[in-house]
Amino acid sequence: MIIIKNEADLARMRASCKLVAKVRDEVASKVSPGVTTEELGEYAHEMIVEAGATNAFLGYRGFPGKICISVNEAVVHGIPGRRRIELGDIVSVDVGLVLDGFVGDTATTVMVGVTNPAVVSLVKITEEALVAGIAAATAGNRVSDISNAVQTTAEAAGFSVVREFVGHGIGRKMHEEPQVPNFGIPGRGPVLKEGMTLAIEPMVNLGAAEVDVQDDGWTVLTGDRLPSAHCEHTIAVRNGEAEILTLGEH
Repeated sequence: MIIIKNEADLARMRASCKLVAKVRDEVASKVSPGVTTEELGEYAHEMIVEAGATNAFLGYRGFPGKICISVNEAVVHGIPGRRRIELGDIVSVDVGLVLDGFVGDTATTVMVGVTNPAVVSLVKITEEALVAGIAAATAGNRVSDISNAVQTTAEAAGFSVVREFVGHGIGRKMHEEPQVPNFGIPGRGPVLKEGMTLAIEPMVNLGAAEVDVQDDGWTVLTGDRLPSAHCEHTIAVRNGEAEILTLGEH
């Protein structure tokens, strides 16, 4: 678990997160019909390297991709490849990098000409669940207050949250304690302290919560193969409102 109190370290963490947010937004703007997921990954990687940062995903625990691109029924950890984006797709763009010793991690789901009202609502509610989780990330609360806020927001709209994969502490390493599930009873788990940095990332399914990992060892699909949406911010816990480090400029 990392708690950043040193102003110089906090400045470095902010810089890393500002850069990863820029990469996320630039890649998201390139998501369009005909583009391959591999092209999106290459674009992100070039931006990261040109900025003097290191790609946090490439080679991480053996991951072969440069970012995670998860389309439609893919929940998370999709490996970029030859698949071309089509009208009607929803595309999760998940980017991580290391700059000056600190990690930034963020994700967004892009709708590509989506007209299905249920899918539009799925993406919207996933974003609202992230907002609700961040609102609960104040010093003195507990980790499960974040979890419960995400869960209740998603389930109130008729959707389900993925339970096998979670948000996490983040700082000098990609994954640090504590784990931040997207479900749970409030008032449990570690107490949130000012300076803690967390990656909060709702994964919300249109259908059932169950998922399964594919033969590539990475790509996670919904068990019923209905669409899933994913979004993520890295935040810093404060005594009042949390600071969203990966907010970006859009």
